[in-house]
Amino acid sequence: MHIDLTGRTALVTGSTSGIGQAIATALARAGAGVVVNGRDERRTEDAAAAIGEASGNPGVRAVAADVATEEGADTLFAAAPEVDILVNNTGVYGPAPVFEIPDSEWRRYFEVNVLSGVRLARLYVPRMVERGWGRAIFISSDSAMMTPTEMVHYGMTKTAQLAVSRGMAQSVAGSGVTVNSVLAGPTLTEGVQTFIGELFGDEVPFEEAERRFIAEGRPTSLLRRLIRPEEIANLVTYLSSDLASATTGAALRADGGVVPTLIP
Repeated sequence: MHIDLTGRTALVTGSTSGIGQAIATALARAGAGVVVNGRDERRTEDAAAAIGEASGNPGVRAVAADVATEEGADTLFAAAPEVDILVNNTGVYGPAPVFEIPDSEWRRYFEVNVLSGVRLARLYVPRMVERGWGRAIFISSDSAMMTPTEMVHYGMTKTAQLAVSRGMAQSVAGSGVTVNSVLAGPTLTEGVQTFIGELFGDEVPFEEAERRFIAEGRPTSLLRRLIRPEEIANLVTYLSSDLASATTGAALRADGGVVPTLIP
């Protein structure tokens, strides 16, 4: 199966590290021009340079903007108005006792994880419809299906993304534009690696700490290891292509089998 995105332009939010950077790299390797996005200008430029070098694609550029705000979304749109593939990856997460989470945190999580994608889809998807082709993808989580007790506010936002993406897909039915979400499972990003290291201590080799984390914290995993960011990126690249033309309004799982259901 050969995926060629030559001539397409992709925007990946939150793509200066982790899953977002892996997605941006995979799309660039498939030939797409890629807009790398993050809040910090220097970090965003460095990430774009690294992605361009890793992919051998000269069409990778940086646009720094905080898409968790209306102003940031407008700034990004002004700098990159023509986008064929929108990957809403920006997100925050962190543990907190549910009855101790203040209103401000509930709002912040909703702004960053949900409204950032809503704003950008509102700007870009109608233009995709006018052109008769487009892809909008929300990076959700297994937490959308299995609310984590230690991160209820995070799980809430990931479930909301499923409703948003499905509703948007229905709204552009028959247009040539698809809207989907990806349920990413526990993935080995820099933040997760640091978290696991702090959880088990430096004296435990990371491979053993990873195994114990999955066994104790995600016992339903069929993969029995953390997912690698590139594995999430592979699914996103497929969804971004012409090969996925019949897939829309869907929540596709790249969760390592963590969610113990037959369908989302």
